[in-house]
Amino acid sequence: MLLPDTIFIDRDGVINQDSPHYIKSREEFFPLPGSIEAITRLSQAGIRVIVITNQSAVNRGMMSLAELQAIHQNLRAAVSDQGGRITDIFFCPHRPDEHCACRKPKPGLILAACQRHGIDLSHAVMIGDSAKDILAGQAAGCGRTVLVQTGNGQSALQALDQAGQVPDHVAVDLAAAADWILDQRHG
Repeated sequence: MLLPDTIFIDRDGVINQDSPHYIKSREEFFPLPGSIEAITRLSQAGIRVIVITNQSAVNRGMMSLAELQAIHQNLRAAVSDQGGRITDIFFCPHRPDEHCACRKPKPGLILAACQRHGIDLSHAVMIGDSAKDILAGQAAGCGRTVLVQTGNGQSALQALDQAGQVPDHVAVDLAAAADWILDQRHG
């Protein structure tokens, strides 16, 4: 099996610690162990890494767009410092009651990334910790989906099971998901 061309990665609960009170500032952003290194390993393998994240704290008035961009700039720098690269970051600032087309589980962010970067979704993987992430990846047509058990992973597995949807793989964390993806070269 070939390596994917593109990996879409959810942010909160996958790359960094999540919070029920939202991640609203750089001071609240704490990468999970091994996550920065996992992104680096994926990008060094020639895979395009794109972050896909719901960030309703912006439209809830809990954080500014400038602060969100600063968080993302710091994330990109952390990956770059390890020798890796995040190709792009797509975020939805909308609240659920705004009924936009970009808020996961809708596939709008993934489809926007495809349009911007010419991505073949059949060779793409969506990695997330929630049912919304997996459902967005499936709705967009990603070739594979991976659920990580950090963040909301356990409750997501139950929700997906009840919905009759299953991810292609379940990993302990982003590092284990990266291992599984990179091992596909040898499988």
